[in-house]
Amino acid sequence: MNAEKIFRLEQVRKVYGRREVLAVEELDIFRGEILGLVGPSGAGKSTLLRLLNFLEPPTSGRIYFQGNGYDGRVPLPVRRRITTVFQRPLLLEGTVAYNVAYGLRLRGRPDCREKVAGMLERIGLSALAGEPAHTLSGGEAQRVALARALILEPEVLLLDEPTANLDPYHVALLEEIVCRQNREHGTTIVWVTHNVFQARRVAHRVGLLLNGQLVEVAETRSFFERPRDPRTAAFVRGEMVY
Repeated sequence: MNAEKIFRLEQVRKVYGRREVLAVEELDIFRGEILGLVGPSGAGKSTLLRLLNFLEPPTSGRIYFQGNGYDGRVPLPVRRRITTVFQRPLLLEGTVAYNVAYGLRLRGRPDCREKVAGMLERIGLSALAGEPAHTLSGGEAQRVALARALILEPEVLLLDEPTANLDPYHVALLEEIVCRQNREHGTTIVWVTHNVFQARRVAHRVGLLLNGQLVEVAETRSFFERPRDPRTAAFVRGEMVY
């Protein structure tokens, strides 16, 4: 694994009203790794992704991206190097191809038909290029959302439960696409999942969030077989720790 840090979080906290939803004392994310984040609902996983994508600032603390520290406004060129795929993606009115091309058009690349065709072929949706997006199944829609993100060639891909509502076939398909992207292009991936088996399959390292606290981060095998924190050990065993 590359030892270069693409993200570093120091004393990062996020508070909504009087409720602290995230408190990360320290976290490094390395270039080219797949970092899996696990934990129960409400643990702060999605909030952490929003901070990493600079969709909102931390209440306190500092987030470093490629060595530059941010605690407020982040330049658009920086934010465009990071893309998120959500659990329930919102597709636009129009065709599948129109949706996949959307981000490229926003970046001033209107003539991108060849690139879109190549991406649709890569994820197995070429036959649906001209179909209205609202007619797609859940698995197809999720692949379109993933294609829309990958075509932008992001340095960082953030995944928020992208397979939670999919059948096993589409889960395996999306995992294969994402892992191939990581292997072939060196894309750094942060993957939020409730599924510990998925985390074990895809991640190089895994972190556990509980009640907004980052309990433990370790290489995947160590995380599951030799956890340091008793809360991690209990979570891995499937016990209620929240």
